[in-house]
Amino acid sequence: MYQPLTAGDLCTRETVCVPRTATLTEAARLMRERHVGSLVIVDEQPAGRVPAGVVTDRDLVTAVLASDVDMHALRVEDVMSTRLVTVQEQTSVLDALAAMRAKGVRRLVVVDARDVLQGVLALDDVIEVVAEQVQAVARALASGRPRERRARP
Repeated sequence: MYQPLTAGDLCTRETVCVPRTATLTEAARLMRERHVGSLVIVDEQPAGRVPAGVVTDRDLVTAVLASDVDMHALRVEDVMSTRLVTVQEQTSVLDALAAMRAKGVRRLVVVDARDVLQGVLALDDVIEVVAEQVQAVARALASGRPRERRARP
């Protein structure tokens, strides 16, 4: 029986995180080194890393550079988005897409039942899987044509 894909199936598990106290310079450097456009801000709890917010490269540009603020005086907690959109690992991809659409975001933070960080599900991750499935359908259709021609000349 077919099991629908979940957020946990597709999320990127190697999530780049920083604590609230990280400087914006550290955050920007980490984004560059790890080739990511966002960082999950976490609080260390006994259960694990609990997401507290997200900071994106766009946040750095709009909140800091475009506002002519001293970047060295700020920490990520000063500019992070705290309206975090999270989904549970077992959330279906369709429900995760609905959450993205409803909240106007391209990334969701994936957590377990204890709200401990498990990964990030980006729209790009979903598109990649959908593209693979569409290609599989196209190959199946193409392979049927020669067979049909031989069976019905």
